Amino acid sequence: MARKGKKRSENVQKIDKLKRYTFEEAVGLALECANARFDESVELAVRLGVDPRHADQMVRGTVVLPNGVGKKVRVAVFAKGEKEKEALDAGADYAGSDELVERIQKGWLDFDKAIATPDMMGSVGKLGRILGPRGMMPNAKLGTVTFDVARAVKEIKAGKIDFKVEKTGIVHASMGKVSFGVEKLMENIGAFIETLQRLKPPASKGTYFRTIALSSTMGPGIKIDPVHIKDLINR
Repeated sequence: MARKGKKRSENVQKIDKLKRYTFEEAVGLALECANARFDESVELAVRLGVDPRHADQMVRGTVVLPNGVGKKVRVAVFAKGEKEKEALDAGADYAGSDELVERIQKGWLDFDKAIATPDMMGSVGKLGRILGPRGMMPNAKLGTVTFDVARAVKEIKAGKIDFKVEKTGIVHASMGKVSFGVEKLMENIGAFIETLQRLKPPASKGTYFRTIALSSTMGPGIKIDPVHIKDLINR
């Protein structure tokens, strides 16, 4: 325990709390401070100038990270007939109709993301209390209620993530793993920030990107100056 405390203290000393870094500087520091014995995730936290209590200031969406998030995502698809076969051919881990719904009702949850065709939502709706709190309920706004199940499966497998602003106005998302290195993490961060910018609500006034912080799973937070967003997107 003392050794871990010493490492953390050394890492904290590497970060100037008064400085606002560029994105590339922050990524480099985050990797330098990642001393855990496992491949740490790199997390981004962005505080937006929105009030999520108002529906016209809600920020919610999806983005396909160019390099994925660094972990295998297990996908279950609720579909019938040809659409069930289409889902499996596209790489879905599980696919089925009412029997899959019944299996989940009995406690099976060995998957990470769920997709459903619109004609299955009557049955899938019964799983709202199970999947909803886990953030796994298919949602048309996130592209997971669709007849184009092949595209939906491929996007999730390729690194599609969904995000939603919290009550505090902060959006959290994983940008990948330390093992990705600087360039791949920068590509993922760029795609995510560009998507947030595109989703800026017209009702949001003043500064939209308030604060940005980056950290590895066990590392200290590193503050980024939002003024560098234009450089990030145009790199």
